[in-house]
Amino acid sequence: MKNYCLIFLLLGFVLFLNACGAKKHTSQEHNLPALKKHYFGQKPPGAIPQPFAPGAVTTANWECCGVASPDLKAFYFVRETGEGEAKKQMELVVIHHKNNRWQDSVISPRTGTPFITPDGKTLHLSKRYRERTKTGEWSEVKKLGAPFKDLPIMRLTSSSKGTYFFDEFKSDFTGDIRYSRLVNGKYEKPKLLSKEINGGKSFHPFIAPDESYLIFDSKRVGGHGDSDIYISFRQKEGTWGSPINLGDKINTPAWEAVASVTSDGKYLFFSRNMGSDKNENVDIYWVDAQIIETLRPKK
Repeated sequence: MKNYCLIFLLLGFVLFLNACGAKKHTSQEHNLPALKKHYFGQKPPGAIPQPFAPGAVTTANWECCGVASPDLKAFYFVRETGEGEAKKQMELVVIHHKNNRWQDSVISPRTGTPFITPDGKTLHLSKRYRERTKTGEWSEVKKLGAPFKDLPIMRLTSSSKGTYFFDEFKSDFTGDIRYSRLVNGKYEKPKLLSKEINGGKSFHPFIAPDESYLIFDSKRVGGHGDSDIYISFRQKEGTWGSPINLGDKINTPAWEAVASVTSDGKYLFFSRNMGSDKNENVDIYWVDAQIIETLRPKK
């Protein structure tokens, strides 16, 4: 299969270089239920993953990396745009409530994998980020400095304490997950997680706000085929438990990756390859997050 890590990395670099010359996009309205219903009023999924918001988010084209804002009133994701060769272009999109209607707005060409901090104040985009301004809009893109600026990061997430968990793509198409704590207002030198976590091709971490669990995707022995989604729970002594595969309801022989859990703890979002090994179509799925509690070790 075409290596998905290389796809994500190269697209991110190419689209960043093209960002300055990008055309402006207009907002598109969607026939979605009223704002009082979170998740666009979509019927909640059960234990079987379902495509999220068909026609608005999930389409016949390529969408991935979905993440809901902490207030659950907006949904950010990356999608493919254009026709023919132009479909290789990708953009960062948000669907939110504006002018009393649900609209999607293009934030920019893709510059990384989106993640919003638990306090809703920062939109991380791999090694770049935007900050929420006093007007409620996002600032211009800024770059992370030392000790992150020279690391090939595909996805960076943050806990409520500000601890970063991120992946590091390597030239041999493997990857490791590292973390960096915020100590006295500065980030410490990133440290590798255990060999059990990094025993395979480990990418796209999601750290729980309270740091009680870590979700990531990996292709390793005992999986269901291509990349699967795993979870590791923090132990009493502070170490991380053995990764647990989320099972065949979520993982398939295809590629599943880039998972996140909503701020209310109810749903798990992830991306799945719906095409062939040419990755013609990736869609965003959601599923009841109760799967996490069923896997959590009993005290």
